[in-house]
Amino acid sequence: MANILWTVYLGILGTLAIGYFIKGGYKTHSAKLDFVISIITWIGLFGYVTSNELFTPLLWKVVFIGGLVWDLAYGLKKFNEDANKIPRAARPAIFGVTALIMIGPLYYGLFQYAF
Repeated sequence: MANILWTVYLGILGTLAIGYFIKGGYKTHSAKLDFVISIITWIGLFGYVTSNELFTPLLWKVVFIGGLVWDLAYGLKKFNEDANKIPRAARPAIFGVTALIMIGPLYYGLFQYAF
């Protein structure tokens, strides 16, 4: 059952990234870098879900730390740009809960894969 849920999550992440790419959502340099980082982290999660050793654990440790820092920094920047109707005091909590739900499983899987 757990493998099915991981596979579904993996499919959702891939579909969202590719759909956003096809729609033309990656226009700025930082957005293109975000797409590349997303693909790399997706590959790491794919390795974890399928129990295949792709590259070395050291690489995935670097990807885990770098990807997490990038996703939080870039995500917070994008969230603040798009969250004009949300009260300023509530933004950190809303961002934290949203990030935990959306990318929490990704980085949990990458952590398990790397360490």
